[in-house]
Amino acid sequence: MSLLIVGTTALDSIKTPNSENPRLLGGSASHAAVAASFFSQVSLLGVVGDDFPEEYIELYKKHQIDLSGLEKAAGNTFHWEGEYEVNMNNRRTLETDLGVIEDWMPNVTSPLNEKAYILLANCAPQLQHHVLKQMKQPKFVVADTMDLWLNIARHELEQLLKDVDCLVLNDSEARQFTEEDNVVIAAQSLHKYGPKYVIVKKGEHGAILSGPSGLFIAPAFPLDSVIDPTGAGDSFVGGLVGYLASHDGDIDDNLRQAIIHGTVTASFCCEGFGLASTTITTRECINKRVEALSQLVAF
Repeated sequence: MSLLIVGTTALDSIKTPNSENPRLLGGSASHAAVAASFFSQVSLLGVVGDDFPEEYIELYKKHQIDLSGLEKAAGNTFHWEGEYEVNMNNRRTLETDLGVIEDWMPNVTSPLNEKAYILLANCAPQLQHHVLKQMKQPKFVVADTMDLWLNIARHELEQLLKDVDCLVLNDSEARQFTEEDNVVIAAQSLHKYGPKYVIVKKGEHGAILSGPSGLFIAPAFPLDSVIDPTGAGDSFVGGLVGYLASHDGDIDDNLRQAIIHGTVTASFCCEGFGLASTTITTRECINKRVEALSQLVAF
């Protein structure tokens, strides 16, 4: 089925102890859309500035992403600059320039507002809700969020969650949202805000699903080395929703497999800067890692 992804389309400048990579293609929608494209036809809803490189448009097209909802506006593309420590669980933001996305509130028209699956990739809750309210009859709506919105837009986030089917956030955000130290209790507590399903990302330790069928614990695919984890969480949720959109039947019947395919897709993201590794992988490579992961956890 059809899938619409809205979020940030950005330029990321990434520093690690061993390398500096300026103005790479990034943003939540970019990573999610490329990841989802391995499983489903994707439409991207976003905005870029007049400084956005044409080569990145070509990268989207390589993955057959529908760009009819990608606007180009006068001004700068959203730019994020960050630096990782040797332990890549630790990073700090050096600079953020919202650029043209700061006041962007798109008018979503047919056929984009008729998509069955909606991924509200990480961006301001006001923007996520603005888009969702224009959708006609979505089958399944997933929202990803982050600590920034808990700090500055919690009310707007809570209003959004009343209208979504699945919330995705990381473990520290789940604890912050619920004031529960136990991440399992935190995940279960989040249902009261509206989502039928809650997925808590735990980075290199995988993810936890809480839903009508109970809990599901998914491991991450083990990597020998991590080059750049930027966008891994976005790739995870993109792969997850892309997998769901490509499979008929009840969500409960497909969600666990979707999480596994999402975590495997995210593993490729970590093996290169920006989208460099993800964009050269294939569905066959993803399938091989899914099989390898299933063997690792079989007992």
